[in-house]
Amino acid sequence: MASLNVGNLGEYLREQRRNAQLSLRQLADAAGVSNPYLSQIERGLRKPSAEVLQQVAKALRISAETLYVQAGILDERDRDEVETRAAILADPTINERQKQVLLQIYESFRKENGFETKPDTKPETNEDGPARTGKSGARADAPGRGEDTADDGPRTADGSTTIEPSP
Repeated sequence: MASLNVGNLGEYLREQRRNAQLSLRQLADAAGVSNPYLSQIERGLRKPSAEVLQQVAKALRISAETLYVQAGILDERDRDEVETRAAILADPTINERQKQVLLQIYESFRKENGFETKPDTKPETNEDGPARTGKSGARADAPGRGEDTADDGPRTADGSTTIEPSP
């Protein structure tokens, strides 16, 4: 396991909090953690759990995966992929279906270029944004996988949607 990089994490959190124009107290309330505890994290004195990072990320409206990379929970070599996925998932101008389609296209290009993602690290979202993951990338809040919605259309064996030609 990578060592936790709490100094850089604290600086990063402080910068994100200030960019969001939140006081320490406001962020602590929104994340459901104590004000002193969040202050200690920002000063690099505490090592937050993945759950706390998830809560803080949600309050800041940023990707938890980005905080996991900053904290050293996710490997540095996965950073570019994580950041790309996080940017797609965080984009407020596209809906959840569009985000999933864009991620599928991104993954197909990576696969075509020989950079296939491990099956257990594919991003998923829930209604609140990116799903929580641990070091392995396994979901911590996994609702049923493969749920179809009315606008998804037919699916192939690999789970991607098919495009039917118009009559």
